[in-house]
Amino acid sequence: MPTSNTTFARGESNERLSPLRLVVGLGNPGPQYAETRHNAGFWLADALVRQQSGHFRPEAKYHGDACRIVLDGREVWLLKPMTFMNRSGQAVAALARFHRIALPEILVVHDDLDLPVGTARLKRAGGHGGHNGLRDLIAQLGGNDFARLRLGIGHPGDSRDVLDYVLRRAPQAERVLVEDAIADSLRELPRIAAGDWAKAMQVLHSRRVEPSPAPAAPSAT
Repeated sequence: MPTSNTTFARGESNERLSPLRLVVGLGNPGPQYAETRHNAGFWLADALVRQQSGHFRPEAKYHGDACRIVLDGREVWLLKPMTFMNRSGQAVAALARFHRIALPEILVVHDDLDLPVGTARLKRAGGHGGHNGLRDLIAQLGGNDFARLRLGIGHPGDSRDVLDYVLRRAPQAERVLVEDAIADSLRELPRIAAGDWAKAMQVLHSRRVEPSPAPAAPSAT
């Protein structure tokens, strides 16, 4: 695990972001978590590897499942940490350190309570916003200058219900909305991988999300 004197290159600050070298999907390992809202990052990673006709392989030295894919003609690492959410940084730091990947060359895909279900938003850097996976990434990488793709899962309304909410299986109507956001995000990934975020942000941030239909009221008869 990185120590306090472990540093990651931050890259140059300019309007065009660094090309990607690592895409990380956050989630919890195990079949009991596979369909839960907190695993939206895994959902995108799985969809991406299927799109590429690739295969994840367990990589003990990276504490996760990893593979190489091609985006915009560039070879990129794809990683799913198998450390559980609150230790995700251990896996990401191990791979990034071994391959000398700078923070701005990393895109982290994660669920986001603060966005409506089915929303997709790009973010260049920032804090953890209470997300334990991001919290550990920032601690282990020694900075927050990595990019994020936020997949909205909605909020239960009461902060006391958050843990139960994120670890529950998403209803089918919600899952469809998130899958639509994932499909649109995958279409923009080549632009993101090339470091050209302007168009990708324009497309994703202007998406119209159709609300899921309300359940039918029970019949009085």
